[in-house]
Amino acid sequence: MTPLRVAVLGGGRSSEHEVSLASAASVRAGLQRAGHESMAIEVGRDGVWRREGEPLSLTPGLGLEGADVVFPALHGPFGEDGTVQGLLECLDVPYVGAGVLASALCMDKVLFKELMDRAGVPQVDFRSVLVERYRSDERAVLDDLAGLGLPAFVKPARLGSSVGIVRVAEEGSLAQALQTAFIHDPLVIVEAAATGLEVECSVIGNGNPVASEPGEIVLASAESGWYDYGAKYTPGGMELIVPARVAPAVRDRIRELALETFLRTGCRGLARVDFFVEGDRVLVNELNTMPGFTETSVFGSLFAASGIPYPELLDRLIKLALERHAADRVHRH
Repeated sequence: MTPLRVAVLGGGRSSEHEVSLASAASVRAGLQRAGHESMAIEVGRDGVWRREGEPLSLTPGLGLEGADVVFPALHGPFGEDGTVQGLLECLDVPYVGAGVLASALCMDKVLFKELMDRAGVPQVDFRSVLVERYRSDERAVLDDLAGLGLPAFVKPARLGSSVGIVRVAEEGSLAQALQTAFIHDPLVIVEAAATGLEVECSVIGNGNPVASEPGEIVLASAESGWYDYGAKYTPGGMELIVPARVAPAVRDRIRELALETFLRTGCRGLARVDFFVEGDRVLVNELNTMPGFTETSVFGSLFAASGIPYPELLDRLIKLALERHAADRVHRH
């Protein structure tokens, strides 16, 4: 592939700012190894886009600093939720990853699960709670949530990296867990706990995506017993076992569901789909449109174990971005 000039966005306004900077640095290094020119653009916690410390001025329709393609290595709100994707569409520049609608849909755990439910995709039982409803009739909400059983997980609906998530093991702790989640988001999702293995599968492609070997998440003995923020970002907090220790038929089912979920949500470019596996039963948990992107992150590690090394993976992703951009502009608006 002809060497390209790639603008890599890192940082962002969300609580995942530092994680995003690490992803962006790794992407730039990998792109250089693949023979491309990379350009760092940092999105500050204040929302200002800067290159080499100087604020950028962006003009719709004129691209981004002469880049051939943009790699938005941004996680969480104001980066992975369709907002930046919308800006890049206005700039009319090709970019890696899901578009506006798919990004927004997959960032909203409630909408994502409702779509999967309508499609008959297997998943854990869940309830959604709006802060206004909870404040107007707390008792009715708590009675409804009791049907999920315990333990249960209370999560802000539109955050990533397990921020604000509380595992509730006692009924008396549920109200406080809801209050904690409402600090981050007025919409909260409460999920029944799943037993079994936590398994993840990476996907790349546009209309004809391919899935990686599934990998199994094994927590270090010192961790809290579920895949929380500490387990994700503390060195040694978890181990990734590839391929996952499941039967061949289950492994095939994981990959099949990963591709189905990717296509049903309208994703393009890449995603990581997370599962719970209970014996022969495979449950979709969530889909991340821009997972952690260091060379040792789960997304890249799964494809490396599937025979696609990190620089080649990045090369494929920017090619997919260019293909989608060209295909989208064939249509009239």
